[in-house]
Amino acid sequence: MEVRFREIDPFNCWIWLRFSQVPSQGEMNYLDGIFDSWYVIGRLGGFNSGNLQAHQAGADLSWMSYDNDEQSSNLPALMHNLGQLEYQNVWARCWVDLGTSDALAIDVLINTLSQIDGDLLKLEEILIGGVNEDWDVEDHPDAIFPSASKSNG
Repeated sequence: MEVRFREIDPFNCWIWLRFSQVPSQGEMNYLDGIFDSWYVIGRLGGFNSGNLQAHQAGADLSWMSYDNDEQSSNLPALMHNLGQLEYQNVWARCWVDLGTSDALAIDVLINTLSQIDGDLLKLEEILIGGVNEDWDVEDHPDAIFPSASKSNG
């Protein structure tokens, strides 16, 4: 599975998936659940790299002292909106308004899709951002800001 980044507008971002073959309805349902779960975590502020205390503590978490004041003093990092995952032949795409969530959100999604690639269905590539010459896009109806450009990226 190849991961490529194109021009990213965090408030109007398309994520493209290309499969080796057309996914079955069961595989599409599974992917829909992954994107829905990813969005719920993002909407609730889970992708906030300003508060990664357990991660920064290292391998030994036993009796770790969690700083609740540090946790509450960070600015929120909230994902704003997510469109429906759409399918066309061997392609799927999803529009997302990443809002103020950190790039950690993209890493978590890529890690999840990478595991799916090995366990469930074959993903040829993931494209983050930009447009796809095989599938035209217009501004998403839920986009707060229109796209700055529609160039291939």
